[in-house]
Amino acid sequence: MNWKTQLRLSTLVLVLTYTMIRCTTVSKPNDYQNTELSAEERATDLVAQMTLQEKVSQMRYDAPAVPRLGIPRYNWWNECLHGVGRAGEATVFPQAIGMGATWDTNLMSEVATAISDEARAKHHRFVKEDKRGIYQGLTFWTPNINIFRDPRWGRGQETYGEDPFLTSSMGVEFIKGLQGDDPKYLKLVATAKHFAVHSGPERSRHEDNYQTSDKDLHETYLPAFKAAIKEANVQSVMCAYNRYRDEACCGSNLLLTNILKNEWGFDGYVVSDCWAINDFYMEGRHGVSATAPKASALAVKSGTDLNCGDTFDPNLSEAVLKELIDEEEVDQALIRLMTARFRLGMFDDESLVPFSEIPYSVVASEKHLGLSRQAALESMVLLKNEGNVLPLSKELKSVAVIGPNANDKQSLLGNYHGTPNNQITPYAGIKAKLPNAEVRYAKGSDVATGWPLLSLIPAENLQSNGKKGLSAEYFPNANWEGKPSISRVDEQIDFVWMKEKPIKEMVSDTFTVRWSGKLIAPESAKYRIGFRACNNAKVFIDGEKKIDFNDDHKPVMKYYDMDLKEGQAYEIQIDYYNFHTDPQAQLLWAKLDEDLLTPAKQIASESDVVVLCLGLTPDIEGEEMPVVLEGFDSGDRSDIVLPAAQRKLLNEIVQIGKPTIVVLMNGSAVAVNEAAAKVPAILEAWYPGEFGGEAIADVLFGDYNPGGKLPVTFYQSVDDLPDFKSYDMSNRTYKYFEGTPLFPFGHGLSYSSFSYEDVKVSETSAGENMTVSATLSNTGAMAGDEVVQVYVSHKENNPDAAIRTLVAFERVHLGAGESKEVSFEIPAERYADIDEDGKRIKESTRLRLSVGGKQPGMEGLADAATTSVVTMDVEIK
Repeated sequence: MNWKTQLRLSTLVLVLTYTMIRCTTVSKPNDYQNTELSAEERATDLVAQMTLQEKVSQMRYDAPAVPRLGIPRYNWWNECLHGVGRAGEATVFPQAIGMGATWDTNLMSEVATAISDEARAKHHRFVKEDKRGIYQGLTFWTPNINIFRDPRWGRGQETYGEDPFLTSSMGVEFIKGLQGDDPKYLKLVATAKHFAVHSGPERSRHEDNYQTSDKDLHETYLPAFKAAIKEANVQSVMCAYNRYRDEACCGSNLLLTNILKNEWGFDGYVVSDCWAINDFYMEGRHGVSATAPKASALAVKSGTDLNCGDTFDPNLSEAVLKELIDEEEVDQALIRLMTARFRLGMFDDESLVPFSEIPYSVVASEKHLGLSRQAALESMVLLKNEGNVLPLSKELKSVAVIGPNANDKQSLLGNYHGTPNNQITPYAGIKAKLPNAEVRYAKGSDVATGWPLLSLIPAENLQSNGKKGLSAEYFPNANWEGKPSISRVDEQIDFVWMKEKPIKEMVSDTFTVRWSGKLIAPESAKYRIGFRACNNAKVFIDGEKKIDFNDDHKPVMKYYDMDLKEGQAYEIQIDYYNFHTDPQAQLLWAKLDEDLLTPAKQIASESDVVVLCLGLTPDIEGEEMPVVLEGFDSGDRSDIVLPAAQRKLLNEIVQIGKPTIVVLMNGSAVAVNEAAAKVPAILEAWYPGEFGGEAIADVLFGDYNPGGKLPVTFYQSVDDLPDFKSYDMSNRTYKYFEGTPLFPFGHGLSYSSFSYEDVKVSETSAGENMTVSATLSNTGAMAGDEVVQVYVSHKENNPDAAIRTLVAFERVHLGAGESKEVSFEIPAERYADIDEDGKRIKESTRLRLSVGGKQPGMEGLADAATTSVVTMDVEIK
């Protein structure tokens, strides 16, 4: 027996001995069940009755049951970024960046309330069915309030944009809507993530060490988190993967102890990003801890209470026994976790918890679907409308809808999405809008060179026992064992099981499917065979495993490229394993190097108008992805231009000479310089949710007047950007960028026009609130929304100050010819300059203030500007 084995056996003996001692010293067994006590008192009593091993087991995300204390198993991992994610049917709203583009805090509150209604209803149904797995709880790892400082970051789509105040405002309303306003019980627990200096690159996030000035830290990276705690009372914070100032964020005394707890008074719990604690000690990563027990001790002592991962259990027990950490520190961490569970009502009769009465019928209800439609409409940003080419006439005889995003359902959803009942693409939306016109569709190009758009493999290309399709066997277990509950032929593998699982008598969510048969290509070529799933699956071709999923917790598509010969039958087998509530499976393919351009040019030449749907997809931009293509790197982008395949498509279509409208669908800013120069109109639609295509059609044909504004700067080139790994804010975002943007932060056109008059600023002394008011008028012929934006600048007094800073905004609806007074009370904390130490300078000064529907000084960047700006100097006495 070697020394390592002896050490582990000795440790095990100590743990078991300690457990037996603790089990004999139980006191006050019923206090934690007393609903008259506070949640913290109940949590403290419950933790006092637990053994060390039991405590540690409750500090991992998939906490097991403790039957002797009546603690059911609980999985802390849930997502609801723009709708309840990965838990069956749900209303899917626009991706977070699209919500940011609405600049509508009231809408944000309504959306979050709808999401939390659906989450509560789902959870109580799950509990009644004794389902307590991943994505079935009440603690949600949302929202992402990191600052989208660089358009290359693939996860920027999850944020509300590049501005700290806009992000703070939207995040606060979202958190409030999730957590509810009951004085005793939380509706959900929201989680502000990722604390704190975190926004890519994805490839190196497990090893990077970022540095910033105190000014950048307090001006850019911390405000949204501070607002989440101080204004929204968020109950959970997720720490980031990377290091900041040499400390791992999940083991940072500066971030978690000094700032979060001591300075801001945060009294909730901190959860690690998933497997982030492993990065403390794994080779080639942070190297801040030598072993897993030391990493566990460092994380908990610094303030991380919950481990998404497998480091704490059992290593935290070993850390206590080796006196690397006191058990009292473990107790305090667990008390915070159990306090949250008590505040959610998890140990109380449902009759006492008001949110338990929310009926399941709210899920994907007409009210919520209507809200998703409204959010999609408000997220639309009209970037260009030269010659007022938009809105288009509904009397058009023919329209060509072209592009890789024109009829792609995935491009509606973005990442971290739920499973919608509707997926209305731009092609479907335009076709429904013009029932009497000829509306035709063509892909036109791949999304990017080397990344074709895959489609379902048709039934005629699948064969089983002489029938079209694949033989399917469905088993009510995890191992494809015994006699299948269902045996049939599935013509296509295209399943999203939501309200009912394929085996109706099942109680558990666990089931398996085996599809088998032959794959037959219609012509000889190289093909990409793809499989999309949200669980575990393997695809075998001619007996060899070609695609392998490894318990993925999110919908992903994996693929294999191979040469297929015309008419030859290839044996195919798919083993699919479902273990939670979002089962889906699709068998897809595409012929590589297919001529997609010729048919697109053909329908364009035969149509009155071309709608060109371009952009990106969540399959190539997102969180730490195995995608390396020209312009793309592991979920991020290495270039910000439109992919080359789409640029070629754009140029070829424009040369045909038909009126061409570009619709962008993407999660981050794209340098569409050629489109800006060559087409008369560009509409930014983001990843717009389940009604995205309908909203796009409503805007294009004038049934809705666009009012969204950019929450990020659209740069002209990657050459405009600093090093991706530099977190210095110099020359970043609208606040510090010294170049000329393609489209500026805050930009967005309308079919109407708006003017500002009678702008007034109150006499203000240093440290006092400032009041700003103006009369806003809709001077156009169409009702519409205007986003009033107030900026201040200290640049004349301080060369190191931001060029300008957003300090107030409001989205206002006005009828044609209508006027309204808008007024803002702006706290000194918000309009004050900030020094190099990160402190707000509240003293007499002179600042420049602007009120309007965009940033000042950007008039030459947008054709047919539809809003104005009033600028003035203001003395702070």
